Amino acid sequence: MRETRVEGKLEGAGLHIGIAVAVWNQSITNRLLEGAKRRCEELGVDRVTVLTVPGALELPLAAQALTGKGCDAVVAIGAVVRGETDHYDIVVRESSAGISRVALQTGTPITNAILAVHDFSQAMERAGHGEANKGFEAVDAAVALAQALADLERQ
Repeated sequence: MRETRVEGKLEGAGLHIGIAVAVWNQSITNRLLEGAKRRCEELGVDRVTVLTVPGALELPLAAQALTGKGCDAVVAIGAVVRGETDHYDIVVRESSAGISRVALQTGTPITNAILAVHDFSQAMERAGHGEANKGFEAVDAAVALAQALADLERQ
């Protein structure tokens, strides 16, 4: 049996990464954005395009627009904090489903850094400094998948 294994490398050289970021809960999303940009720089990503949108529900369309501008991968950043209504469930479900649909339709990696938390303190924990920052983590996933798909295409 012949096996071919394709694994994405955390090397950003030659990549154009898009970051779609919601301004709703901006004190959280700004921290996620900073983590994502810091990780892009550490990985040597050639180009980063940041597109801001009002909230998490607008992230799928923003991600689609970034794929249309030649981004090799997109990171979707948002923060949804549970409130007293069902709106939280709708926003979390629909933004995540939309991101998945865009990724499948375009064939472009789109990683989900939309925090879905019960309170502000949980969001701040996930938007902290270092590798625990979910924006930072989402860049790793985006770069690794973009590299893996490029390697697979060359096979």
